[in-house]
Amino acid sequence: MSDGPIQCRIFCAGQISNESNIGGVYMSLNPGAAAQSSQGIQTLLEAEKDAAKIVQNARTYRVQRLKEARTEAIKEIEALKARKNAEFQSFEAEHAGSSDQSVALVEAETESRLITIKEAFENKKPLVMEKLFAAVTNVQPKIHKNFRAA
Repeated sequence: MSDGPIQCRIFCAGQISNESNIGGVYMSLNPGAAAQSSQGIQTLLEAEKDAAKIVQNARTYRVQRLKEARTEAIKEIEALKARKNAEFQSFEAEHAGSSDQSVALVEAETESRLITIKEAFENKKPLVMEKLFAAVTNVQPKIHKNFRAA
């Protein structure tokens, strides 16, 4: 066996050639062409690996940006919650005192009206009693207008 390049010759249609196009596939049996083809394949494989790394880095970057965006959104939501809660507390403190004042005002108005009603009752009580006794004691019988004599 020799350590040199292997050369093959194919007899195709009456010709001796170092290249073959069998079944639409071009093959070169030239050792120099095989080395170039192998080098081209290696270059393509390296380019494919580089492309895969670039795609993986892009995916990693996208996932990282999504996580950062989620974290920022959560921080903004928490800040908004805290601000709205503080606004609510201040609003509640403002209006809680006024509701106590409103309750006291309504109770005072109710008491004054009750006093007025009781005074009117006491003032008109004797007059109402006289009219009631007069109506009960001075009965004047009358025949009802719808009464039919049989």
